[in-house]
Amino acid sequence: MKNLQKALLAVIAGSVMTMSAQAAMNYAGQPYVGIKAGKFMVDDSDLDDPTAYGVYAGYNFDSNFGAEIEYVGSNDVDVDTGLSGVNADYNLKTYGAYGTYRYQFPNTALYAKGKLGFAKAEIDVSVDNVLGYSASSSESDSGVAGGIGLGYNFNPNVSVEAEYDYVAEDVTLLTIGAQYKF
Repeated sequence: MKNLQKALLAVIAGSVMTMSAQAAMNYAGQPYVGIKAGKFMVDDSDLDDPTAYGVYAGYNFDSNFGAEIEYVGSNDVDVDTGLSGVNADYNLKTYGAYGTYRYQFPNTALYAKGKLGFAKAEIDVSVDNVLGYSASSSESDSGVAGGIGLGYNFNPNVSVEAEYDYVAEDVTLLTIGAQYKF
Protein backbone atom coordinates (compact mmCIF):
# COMPACT_ATOMS: atom_id res chain seq x y z
CA MET A 1 0.00 0.00 0.00
CA LYS A 2 2.82 2.42 0.83
CA ASN A 3 4.43 1.74 -2.55
CA LEU A 4 1.13 2.53 -4.28
CA GLN A 5 0.89 5.83 -2.38
CA LYS A 6 4.48 6.72 -3.27
CA ALA A 7 3.85 5.89 -6.94
CA LEU A 8 0.65 7.96 -6.93
CA LEU A 9 2.49 10.93 -5.37
CA ALA A 10 5.27 10.60 -7.97
CA VAL A 11 2.73 10.59 -10.82
CA ILE A 12 0.95 13.66 -9.39
CA ALA A 13 4.25 15.53 -8.86
CA GLY A 14 5.37 14.64 -12.40
CA SER A 15 2.05 15.83 -13.82
CA VAL A 16 2.27 19.14 -11.98
CA MET A 17 5.84 19.69 -13.24
CA THR A 18 4.77 18.87 -16.79
CA MET A 19 1.88 21.35 -16.58
CA SER A 20 4.31 23.99 -15.29
CA ALA A 21 6.68 23.35 -18.18
CA GLN A 22 3.83 23.57 -20.71
CA ALA A 23 2.59 26.79 -19.12
CA ALA A 24 6.11 28.23 -19.31
CA MET A 25 6.10 27.69 -23.09
CA ASN A 26 2.95 29.80 -23.54
CA TYR A 27 4.30 33.12 -24.80
CA ALA A 28 1.08 35.14 -24.86
CA GLY A 29 1.61 38.85 -24.35
CA GLN A 30 5.37 38.56 -24.52
CA PRO A 31 7.79 41.02 -26.22
CA TYR A 32 11.13 39.81 -27.57
CA VAL A 33 14.34 41.06 -29.22
CA GLY A 34 16.88 39.19 -31.28
CA ILE A 35 19.97 39.19 -33.45
CA LYS A 36 20.60 37.21 -36.62
CA ALA A 37 23.36 36.47 -39.11
CA GLY A 38 23.47 34.64 -42.38
CA LYS A 39 23.65 35.15 -46.11
CA PHE A 40 21.76 37.23 -48.65
CA MET A 41 21.27 35.18 -51.80
CA VAL A 42 21.19 37.43 -54.86
CA ASP A 43 19.88 35.90 -58.08
CA ASP A 44 22.64 37.32 -60.28
CA SER A 45 25.57 35.15 -61.35
CA ASP A 46 27.86 38.20 -61.61
CA LEU A 47 27.45 39.12 -57.93
CA ASP A 48 28.77 37.33 -54.87
CA ASP A 49 26.31 36.75 -52.03
CA PRO A 50 26.99 39.12 -49.11
CA THR A 51 27.07 38.18 -45.43
CA ALA A 52 23.95 39.39 -43.61
CA TYR A 53 23.55 40.59 -40.03
CA GLY A 54 20.54 42.10 -38.34
CA VAL A 55 18.36 42.86 -35.37
CA TYR A 56 14.66 42.30 -34.81
CA ALA A 57 11.97 42.86 -32.22
CA GLY A 58 8.46 41.51 -31.84
CA TYR A 59 5.48 40.85 -29.68
CA ASN A 60 3.51 37.60 -29.27
CA PHE A 61 -0.18 38.43 -28.89
CA ASP A 62 -0.96 34.83 -27.96
CA SER A 63 0.82 31.49 -28.23
CA ASN A 64 0.46 31.49 -32.05
CA PHE A 65 0.12 35.01 -33.48
CA GLY A 66 2.49 37.97 -33.22
CA ALA A 67 4.11 40.90 -35.01
CA GLU A 68 7.76 41.53 -35.81
CA ILE A 69 9.98 44.26 -37.26
CA GLU A 70 13.53 43.77 -38.48
CA TYR A 71 16.57 45.40 -40.02
CA VAL A 72 19.14 43.30 -41.89
CA GLY A 73 22.26 44.75 -43.52
CA SER A 74 25.30 43.33 -45.28
CA ASN A 75 29.01 43.81 -45.65
CA ASP A 76 30.43 45.46 -48.78
CA VAL A 77 31.01 42.88 -51.50
CA ASP A 78 33.53 43.45 -54.29
CA VAL A 79 32.22 43.22 -57.85
CA ASP A 80 34.48 41.94 -60.63
CA THR A 81 34.17 44.66 -63.30
CA GLY A 82 36.55 42.95 -65.72
CA LEU A 83 38.31 46.31 -66.19
CA SER A 84 41.80 46.99 -64.91
CA GLY A 85 41.89 49.88 -62.43
CA VAL A 86 38.12 50.00 -61.94
CA ASN A 87 36.82 48.85 -58.55
CA ALA A 88 33.20 48.34 -57.59
CA ASP A 89 31.33 47.06 -54.56
CA TYR A 90 27.77 46.79 -53.31
CA ASN A 91 25.82 46.18 -50.11
CA LEU A 92 22.22 45.35 -49.24
CA LYS A 93 19.87 46.58 -46.51
CA THR A 94 16.34 45.43 -45.74
CA TYR A 95 13.66 46.77 -43.43
CA GLY A 96 10.53 44.74 -42.73
CA ALA A 97 7.32 44.54 -40.74
CA TYR A 98 5.57 41.18 -40.49
CA GLY A 99 2.70 39.30 -38.95
CA THR A 100 3.97 36.02 -37.51
CA TYR A 101 2.50 32.61 -36.79
CA ARG A 102 4.18 30.01 -34.57
CA TYR A 103 3.21 26.38 -34.21
CA GLN A 104 4.62 24.74 -31.09
CA PHE A 105 5.18 21.03 -31.72
CA PRO A 106 3.54 19.02 -28.91
CA ASN A 107 5.74 17.88 -26.03
CA THR A 108 8.90 19.46 -27.45
CA ALA A 109 10.68 22.79 -27.36
CA LEU A 110 10.70 22.87 -31.19
CA TYR A 111 8.42 25.22 -33.14
CA ALA A 112 7.74 26.22 -36.73
CA LYS A 113 7.41 29.87 -37.70
CA GLY A 114 5.90 31.64 -40.67
CA LYS A 115 5.82 35.35 -41.36
CA LEU A 116 4.19 37.54 -43.96
CA GLY A 117 4.36 41.29 -44.33
CA PHE A 118 5.99 44.19 -46.10
CA ALA A 119 9.71 44.80 -46.70
CA LYS A 120 11.94 47.35 -48.37
CA ALA A 121 15.25 46.24 -49.87
CA GLU A 122 17.97 48.75 -50.78
CA ILE A 123 21.14 48.14 -52.77
CA ASP A 124 24.01 50.63 -52.77
CA VAL A 125 26.67 50.38 -55.49
CA SER A 126 29.89 52.38 -55.67
CA VAL A 127 32.51 52.47 -58.43
CA ASP A 128 35.91 54.16 -58.52
CA ASN A 129 38.99 54.06 -60.73
CA VAL A 130 42.69 54.75 -60.43
CA LEU A 131 42.25 58.29 -61.74
CA GLY A 132 40.17 59.23 -58.69
CA TYR A 133 36.78 59.34 -60.37
CA SER A 134 33.98 57.71 -58.46
CA ALA A 135 30.26 57.22 -58.72
CA SER A 136 27.58 55.67 -56.59
CA SER A 137 24.01 54.60 -57.06
CA SER A 138 21.21 53.38 -54.83
CA GLU A 139 18.06 51.47 -55.74
CA SER A 140 15.23 50.16 -53.62
CA ASP A 141 12.35 47.76 -54.02
CA SER A 142 9.35 47.46 -51.69
CA GLY A 143 6.66 44.84 -51.57
CA VAL A 144 5.23 41.75 -49.97
CA ALA A 145 7.80 39.62 -48.15
CA GLY A 146 7.67 36.52 -46.03
CA GLY A 147 9.55 33.61 -44.60
CA ILE A 148 9.49 30.23 -42.93
CA GLY A 149 11.66 28.82 -40.18
CA LEU A 150 12.25 26.47 -37.31
CA GLY A 151 13.04 27.45 -33.75
CA TYR A 152 14.03 25.85 -30.46
CA ASN A 153 13.18 27.17 -26.99
CA PHE A 154 16.05 26.53 -24.58
CA ASN A 155 13.94 27.93 -21.75
CA PRO A 156 10.98 30.34 -21.46
CA ASN A 157 13.22 33.33 -22.28
CA VAL A 158 15.88 32.15 -24.76
CA SER A 159 15.47 30.55 -28.18
CA VAL A 160 17.23 30.15 -31.52
CA GLU A 161 15.68 30.28 -35.00
CA ALA A 162 16.76 29.35 -38.51
CA GLU A 163 14.84 31.21 -41.25
CA TYR A 164 14.54 31.38 -45.01
CA ASP A 165 13.00 34.68 -46.20
CA TYR A 166 11.83 36.03 -49.53
CA VAL A 167 12.78 39.71 -49.29
CA ALA A 168 12.37 41.14 -52.80
CA GLU A 169 12.56 40.10 -56.41
CA ASP A 170 15.91 38.32 -56.90
CA VAL A 171 16.83 38.57 -53.18
CA THR A 172 16.33 35.88 -50.53
CA LEU A 173 17.86 35.57 -47.08
CA LEU A 174 19.01 32.60 -45.03
CA THR A 175 19.76 33.32 -41.35
CA ILE A 176 20.19 31.85 -37.91
CA GLY A 177 19.37 33.99 -34.91
CA ALA A 178 18.95 34.11 -31.17
CA GLN A 179 16.20 35.87 -29.27
CA TYR A 180 15.44 36.90 -25.74
CA LYS A 181 11.84 37.06 -24.53
CA PHE A 182 10.89 39.40 -21.68
